[in-house]
Amino acid sequence: MRILVAGGAGYIGSHTCVALLEAGHTVIVADNLCNSKAETLDKVKQITDKDVTFYKVDVTDEAAVDSIFATHQIDGVIHFAGLKAVGESVEKPLAYYYNNLVSTIVLSKACLKYGVRKFVFSSSATVYGENEVPFVETMDLLPTTNPYGETKAISERMLTDAAKSKSEFSVSLLRYFNPVGAHESGLIGEAPTGIPNNLMPYVTQVAKGKLGKLRVFGNDYPTIDGTGVRDYIHVMDLAEGHVVALDKLTSGVHIYNLGTGQGTSVLQLVQAFGEANGIEVPYEIVDRRPGDIAECYADASKAKRELGWTAERDLLDMCRDAWRFEKGYV
Repeated sequence: MRILVAGGAGYIGSHTCVALLEAGHTVIVADNLCNSKAETLDKVKQITDKDVTFYKVDVTDEAAVDSIFATHQIDGVIHFAGLKAVGESVEKPLAYYYNNLVSTIVLSKACLKYGVRKFVFSSSATVYGENEVPFVETMDLLPTTNPYGETKAISERMLTDAAKSKSEFSVSLLRYFNPVGAHESGLIGEAPTGIPNNLMPYVTQVAKGKLGKLRVFGNDYPTIDGTGVRDYIHVMDLAEGHVVALDKLTSGVHIYNLGTGQGTSVLQLVQAFGEANGIEVPYEIVDRRPGDIAECYADASKAKRELGWTAERDLLDMCRDAWRFEKGYV
């Protein structure tokens, strides 16, 4: 199939491009490079020995997106082109609502116009709000604790309504948890601009000496050691989950959690990083971060049952691969 990957030069997008190319698909990338680099796609080619077609395009630009659909006979869309930092969404809510909602509207409108039947949406466990763990797909969505999560929940509802209005338009909503790690080659990985918002690149940059110490946001949560608990999933497991979801997408709307089903605290991850790489990461406890919840991990049994997908790589693999990428990243 010919797949448009919106946000394909980003962290999860680039790894999914690798997985798509290795599965035999043709890949077209649209990315505005606001938090990514075009050079990443050169690394994707180096890994796969296959080209992608790249457009430096903001997918909130309806005319630009229409031009891509008019030029290529697209069979499916995977939509990663969203702003994604929880804390930043609290500080800049309108930017998040505009980018994340308009991009979903523009891409889905183009699919309906050009008869593209398959749409895979990069959603998030944040849509569950402060529900009971583990999170299950059948749960009612609660008001989320941050604008980022709201944009994902609203996008899910928009896509669900679009699929109801056009029976030939099929949607897979992938609610995934906390992607970490990097491709085993060390050529691509998580490389945020500025101070990282996510835990693992913060850990690796401290380990490398780029940052002085890790800031741990709160140690008074009702968890095993007081720090926040998350379901960390290797980015290549996540990427492979997108390919399976796309390949097996049938009519209607399908919702899947992509996670390991295991919760890991911040301090447990720091300990695992030290065990995997022989490096002690200094840290300090600071105030809780606005919008964060205590625990978040998946019931991933539906994806295993219906897609035949399960996360294969463990926490030590995630830590080793993340460090391999950071060591080689300039």
